[in-house]
Amino acid sequence: MSKISLTHIQKMKQSGEKIAMMTAYDATFARLFDDAGVHSILVGDSLGMVVQGHNDTLPVTMDDMVYHTANVARGVQNALLIADMPFMSYSDVKSACLNAGRLMAAGAKMVKIEGGDWLCDTVKQLNRNGIPVCAHLGLTPQSVHLFGGFRIQGRDAQRAEEIYHHALALQAAGVQMVVLECIPDQLAERITKALRIPVIGIGAGAQTDGQVLVMQDAIGITTGYIPKFSKNFLAETGDIRKAIQLYVEQVANGQFPAAEHTFN
Repeated sequence: MSKISLTHIQKMKQSGEKIAMMTAYDATFARLFDDAGVHSILVGDSLGMVVQGHNDTLPVTMDDMVYHTANVARGVQNALLIADMPFMSYSDVKSACLNAGRLMAAGAKMVKIEGGDWLCDTVKQLNRNGIPVCAHLGLTPQSVHLFGGFRIQGRDAQRAEEIYHHALALQAAGVQMVVLECIPDQLAERITKALRIPVIGIGAGAQTDGQVLVMQDAIGITTGYIPKFSKNFLAETGDIRKAIQLYVEQVANGQFPAAEHTFN
């Protein structure tokens, strides 16, 4: 597989080719996922839960994200590397630019931020500074306390319209990609069809342009609560490399996510 750029990912949407994204937090797994054909690797602030053992992502710091992004970058040769901006690291435009710059210097090719149209000025300034942005809508884990827990978003008509219009506004502001998390598949399909940019789903049905999973969910080593949208690909293969290859294959042919992984 040749090196994958943002332009390549955008062309995949245009051609109807599904995008497979996976989280990673170190060089070893990053190289394995890269070799297995994953198109994009996300250094997620999910590391707060699956690596550090917290109950949510809020304790993750910029230093944590820079450290793990640099580690993952040393393992990636081809996949597009995206790094999450952690809680409160982009609460104002100046902070966002300084902190995103640190992630880019560590090896990220794009940063991801959680939130809606109130981030449009931030997106514009990041773009002016040469930093591509992925937005994150729906169940945004950094807002877990505002939501009253990890709850499906967009089931009522008003909230669905809000998410839809946030997606349009963020695209207009300049985001190059959107992640939709834990929303009804019909809403995800509507947003995907409305946007020119790639839309990646996690718990958002099969009609998005691609999928992302937390690596611990994808290889069945998550402890405690297992999200409905996850699938243990290792159980079917018995080999981690083959498990990730199967994930890429099933995303590509539409087998994953299936109905049992989908909210409606």
